[in-house]
Amino acid sequence: MAVEQNGNGSIDKSTSFEKRPANGAVSVHVIKVTDEGRKVDKKLDQHQEYEFGGPVGVTAMITCFPVLMYYFWACLVFYDGQMVGPRSIDDIVPFILRMWGHVRDDAAPTPYAFAMFTGLMVFQLALAFVMPGYIQEGLPVPSLDYKTLKYNCNALASFYFTLATVFALHVTNVFRITEVIDNFGPLMSVSMFWGFAVSFIVYFHAVLTGTAMRMSGSFVYDFFMGAPLNPRIGSVDLKMWAEVRIPWILLFLIAVSGGVKQYETYGYCTPNMAFMILATGLYINACAKGEECIPQTWDMFHEKWGFMVIFWNFAGVPFTYCYSIIYMATHHPSKYQFQTWQYVLLYSTLLTAYYIFDSSMSQKSRFRMQMQGNYKYRYTFPQLPWGTLENPQYIQTAHSNRLLISGWWAYARKPNYTADWVQSLTWGLVVGTASPIPYYYSAFFLAVLTHRCGRDFERCAVKYGEDWEEYCRIVKWKFIPYVY
Repeated sequence: MAVEQNGNGSIDKSTSFEKRPANGAVSVHVIKVTDEGRKVDKKLDQHQEYEFGGPVGVTAMITCFPVLMYYFWACLVFYDGQMVGPRSIDDIVPFILRMWGHVRDDAAPTPYAFAMFTGLMVFQLALAFVMPGYIQEGLPVPSLDYKTLKYNCNALASFYFTLATVFALHVTNVFRITEVIDNFGPLMSVSMFWGFAVSFIVYFHAVLTGTAMRMSGSFVYDFFMGAPLNPRIGSVDLKMWAEVRIPWILLFLIAVSGGVKQYETYGYCTPNMAFMILATGLYINACAKGEECIPQTWDMFHEKWGFMVIFWNFAGVPFTYCYSIIYMATHHPSKYQFQTWQYVLLYSTLLTAYYIFDSSMSQKSRFRMQMQGNYKYRYTFPQLPWGTLENPQYIQTAHSNRLLISGWWAYARKPNYTADWVQSLTWGLVVGTASPIPYYYSAFFLAVLTHRCGRDFERCAVKYGEDWEEYCRIVKWKFIPYVY
């Protein structure tokens, strides 16, 4: 192990690297995986142990996620945004029947909702094939003998084209954007249908074509975690397509739909709803403008494509992260009005957290590209200060990978998680104390990030051994410097 510096810093010549220019950037030494690294990667690419409570735990999640989504939706729309339950033991069955009545009457999937959601899916898939983009090389994939895959990063062009299309449809009255919020319940049900359907299709396709990997032998567990790693249709990587194009574009459209609904109802859009339009817009734009960074992430490199990811991308993200929007669209603005200083604080917190989130993600991903020798600056808006590190410091591991200890990553091991969570918290704070349900996103997200952080750290401890211990000695804090 050695702490080294990119650029003109010294490089340990005893390690195995191939030198080549990084698309006009600084000259870098491209990593070649050592024999020791290959052994560790082979071990990590096999089923090690059950996560999420094993088959029993994932069965509970597969069952409870849809039920919870319906429950929160019903509370928001029919019970003034308050969480309700049976009034007594005798009321348990009637309560369940009341909840079912709301789903049956106001959330049953309709042909119109199917047309809307499926049309968006097909439209986004078509754009992924035809829109111009930037070709990004991913990380070497151990299961493919360390070959790298190419990704056509055209999410930004697809997003802008989608906005232009939606605007044209709205102003010509072919499809009013308020139809999204007006058909929220049926759309949510359709999203769940596609979440399950795509999960089954992808699972059985992988099993039948022999592309399943890291299988446990338990059907329900493997269905949840996923069977394939890199499913593709032609040039389109389905995992990356679904991570950006469906959930975040749809979530932004839900926010815009809520804003237009408010304007048509009250003659103005509240600062609270405008906040959610800004927040969701910043997020989808960040994902799209920095799409070339996604192939460098854990999601692409290691996470398989199963129900856990598919259902959350198709249904969970767009139809649970929007609870503050649904509350505001169905309640009078007097219920969540703030003072001016509170709005200033709320907006400032969001923008600060967004800056740290965007720049930290950019630093880490571009560092990896620099190490591969394939980094190229993209002129996408906005490019924030400190998004690319010059002469970054890192720890050279025996595996061959390098652990970044510069920029935001000198202060915490997961600065992007902390900033991302703060953003999620503001999405609940935007309604104040009017309803507890919009805080579900930040509560759930905290559990997800904590669990994911644990998974990542355990994997890194196995992969890097003593080098990981040295990294933890240098970067002491996990999330918040000098706190935790």
